[in-house]
Amino acid sequence: MQIGPYKLSTPVILAPMAGITDLPFRTQVQYFGVGMTVAEMVSARPQLQQSRKHRQRRVSIEEPLPRAIQIVGNDPREMANAAALNVDLGAGLIDINMGCPAKKVCRKAAGSALLADERQVQEIIKAVVASVEVPVTLKIRTGITPQANNALQIARIAEDNGIQSLAVHGRSRACLFKGEAEYQTVRQVKQAVSIPVVANGDITSPEKAHAVMKHTGADAVMIGRAAQGQPWFPSMVAAFLINPNQPAVVPTLIEQKQCCLTHIRALHAYYADSGRVDSENDHNMGVKIARKHIRWYLSRFEQGLQLSKQINRFDDPALTLALLTAFYDQQIEAGIRQSEALAA
Repeated sequence: MQIGPYKLSTPVILAPMAGITDLPFRTQVQYFGVGMTVAEMVSARPQLQQSRKHRQRRVSIEEPLPRAIQIVGNDPREMANAAALNVDLGAGLIDINMGCPAKKVCRKAAGSALLADERQVQEIIKAVVASVEVPVTLKIRTGITPQANNALQIARIAEDNGIQSLAVHGRSRACLFKGEAEYQTVRQVKQAVSIPVVANGDITSPEKAHAVMKHTGADAVMIGRAAQGQPWFPSMVAAFLINPNQPAVVPTLIEQKQCCLTHIRALHAYYADSGRVDSENDHNMGVKIARKHIRWYLSRFEQGLQLSKQINRFDDPALTLALLTAFYDQQIEAGIRQSEALAA
């Protein structure tokens, strides 16, 4: 898949997820292998540009190109300025958010709420594309409601005004994340435009990704929630798409342990950096942010959620890592004993 000057190594993209796809998480996904990651969305509002949260969400020049970041807002001029600012800070690709269904975003007439105003959609796209020299992509849903499906119209507006790739989540704004994603709309969009189209929504297994790409004709899949607690998942999908005759290989417990500990250490360090902390009350921010990731990592193990609840009671980074290390070591030892018993 080609987006402007960037040829993706695999047809798999990590979706931008607010509060999740920060630099430590993107780094883990990139380590295992993925076509592209997209940093979590940042607001286009100028009064927020220098906030701590905004600074934490920026791309790092140490990341591999295209260093994509998503911007959200409803004012064409503010969106254009935000795009230019992020390019100046190192972004090599700007993604426009018209897919977020969250109330706090939609009540500001941003995110997926914009799909109700096709004229405003066009004005925002034109302004952003004109403001930067890097590729601009767009992420949308199928419409405001399942009955008000205007993804085809939005897709044609996007293509006509310079968008170089379009990701379509197979749900409407009203659906939130409930029910099952539908892919017929993605198929119709792919048939209607010549720019690359990315299928998004409920890509929960390598086999599902293969089936969705076959049905829709999409150029790539975008993975979001399925990567939580398993940053290696996008690479598993990519490997299966390349060779569907080979079963997807899950990392060993030793590899999963290393990934989890590396990720949690990185979270502790990233948010404890003095340049990212605004007050003494924030010194444990990394520990607190890591808790949800720990829960996702441990949820796949018996007794894992029990340990996650225990860890939530502590603010000591060293203790957190010690408990995780001991837990994984127990799982690894149990796995060795089971293998020996089967071989006996």
